[in-house]
Amino acid sequence: MKRSAPTRLSSVGQLRRAAKLGDMASSAVQAALKPAKGLGFPYRKPSIPKGMVVPPDVSTLGANFETGWARSAPAKATRTVLANGPIRAFVRVVASPEIVGLDRLADLKRMDEPPAVIFAPNHHSHVDTPLMITAVPEPWRSQLVIAAAADYFFDTRVKGTLAALTLNAFPIDREVTSRKSSDELRHLIDDGWSLVIFPEGGRSPDGWGQDFKGGAAYLANRTNVPVIPVFIDGTGSIFGKGMKRPKPGKTKVVFGAPLYPIEDESTRRFNARIEAAVTALGDEALTDFWTARQRAAKGTNPKLTGPEYNGWRRQWALAEHRKLGKAGQRRRQNRRWPDLG
Repeated sequence: MKRSAPTRLSSVGQLRRAAKLGDMASSAVQAALKPAKGLGFPYRKPSIPKGMVVPPDVSTLGANFETGWARSAPAKATRTVLANGPIRAFVRVVASPEIVGLDRLADLKRMDEPPAVIFAPNHHSHVDTPLMITAVPEPWRSQLVIAAAADYFFDTRVKGTLAALTLNAFPIDREVTSRKSSDELRHLIDDGWSLVIFPEGGRSPDGWGQDFKGGAAYLANRTNVPVIPVFIDGTGSIFGKGMKRPKPGKTKVVFGAPLYPIEDESTRRFNARIEAAVTALGDEALTDFWTARQRAAKGTNPKLTGPEYNGWRRQWALAEHRKLGKAGQRRRQNRRWPDLG
């Protein structure tokens, strides 16, 4: 049914009146703000003289990501629930860990005030971090900070916030620990927080280990806290670099005896001692304690970095190496012979 002419004219008139009222409101707002346009600094952003180049604002991502809030009481309570619930369940299902060597930390635990320590494990997988969070014993587990790669975990606001809240991650540069990061980590240790630092700097690209960087040794030298060497076996075949999804398997976490910095010992030498200790623990994980200690005394423990040759022979050696450890004991489906009788 068509509208009559008077009705259409009435609608047009209402639209015109509404537009006129909108223009009047806009004019009133502009008139009210007009005095503010004449105000200068500090009410308005200062003008920039011609020819001057203003440096860009410092990024708040990466190594500059603020994580202090993640160590507040509400964040700690949330993280405790996550660690004892979903994270522990994930580790059990995916990694099925066997934990060895906790007795080597008994002397530290018996102290009236157990000191903060630096855990230095090898690194083959993203599974290593939740595995360490659940494997580290108390009193250090509830006061644990994870040193995480700033360019990977803190490259976006959402990812950095999740890493800080769920893992208590702290951003560090993979290659060189800045003075700012070093000072902040020292303050954390002074406040009783223990650290997990992966000395390799990143996950293994080919399944073998990488040379250790000196971050853990440097911090231990500056703070005079012990370093706990740790070897993790089996995570590389569960969710190694390049894998799209985890493949459940078995793992083994071997804790070593505390290593203390020696007076006047350089960071390089202390770092070499830490790498040698983790190498011996890796040999122990694949053989036994006595064999690994005999080889350590002779300096003949198999290197974490694998054989010197490259190509297919290196991959072949890796397959044989994994058969000796937990990676060679994958969960397989139980099969039954058919009943033919």
